[in-house]
Amino acid sequence: MDNEEFLVILTVPYSLEEAIIDCLLTFEVDYGFSSFPVSAHDHKNKGLSLAEQVRGKQQQIRFQMYVAKHDLPTLTHRLKTEFSGSGITYSVLPVIERGVI
Repeated sequence: MDNEEFLVILTVPYSLEEAIIDCLLTFEVDYGFSSFPVSAHDHKNKGLSLAEQVRGKQQQIRFQMYVAKHDLPTLTHRLKTEFSGSGITYSVLPVIERGVI
């Protein structure tokens, strides 16, 4: 399949929201990206403030973006270079089908 696509999912601390938006906006994609607030839960309490530890969750932003197979290495390299050590988590999933209904 020459037109293989992947869904890139980033979970980002609120402090990096604008920087990630700026980064993703400069990356050419056909359909843009989406973002929404999420509650991240981690039993290790890694990076959580005392209040977040009491609540058992940390508010973060999740970004989702469809990326063509040939563009994926460029995007992941840029994110890893610009945001090294920032605590951003990511997943890359193959897209089996997508469309508009």
